Amino acid sequence: MTISIATKKKLAALTVVLLILCIDQWLKVWVKTTLCPGESIRLADWAYIAFVENKGMAFGMQFVGTLMLTVFRLLAVGLLAWAMWRITAKEHVKWGFVLLLAMVLAGAMGNIIDNVFYGLIFTDSNGLTPASLVPIGQGYGSLMEGRVVDMFYFPIIDTNWPQWVPIVGGDHFVFFSPIFNFADAAISTGGALLVICYYKTLNQLFARKKTDTD
Repeated sequence: MTISIATKKKLAALTVVLLILCIDQWLKVWVKTTLCPGESIRLADWAYIAFVENKGMAFGMQFVGTLMLTVFRLLAVGLLAWAMWRITAKEHVKWGFVLLLAMVLAGAMGNIIDNVFYGLIFTDSNGLTPASLVPIGQGYGSLMEGRVVDMFYFPIIDTNWPQWVPIVGGDHFVFFSPIFNFADAAISTGGALLVICYYKTLNQLFARKKTDTD
């Protein structure tokens, strides 16, 4: 039995999604059940495992409520999954494009899992003891109101601005200051490489979609 190229692309994309989800969720559960929010593990002067929670925006940013953000994220992931399913059927679309798109999809799905389920299955971290798994419905929140777990902190540069620099002179400066998780890394890395390596493919897809709707 011969497997078509489209089917191979779908299976490869599914493998990437499942692999990223497994790594992402394992890291989050380990951090959540090992550390309290605000605690950290020093790996090097420039690398820490630092446990924080947020409503679900990438790199800890917060603009809207958890429920609204979760609903928006579910719609976006559904649209992205549908688009990837359609794209894998196109022979001219390269393998790398499909796999990078799968990275972005997996990252978004990883944070959705936190938003949807973590409030139901984890106790609240009170700062004294780490959270623990509990039967569904006995956690700290309701469905779609869970908090996303972040843990990677890389303060590669930690210094103060020189006094002579206008406005910020003497202020503390850290690069890279956001704390993020494996899902965030998959989204940002996959998205950046898509734009850098496959911008022509993106332009072609958007151009064809526009032509189809005209």
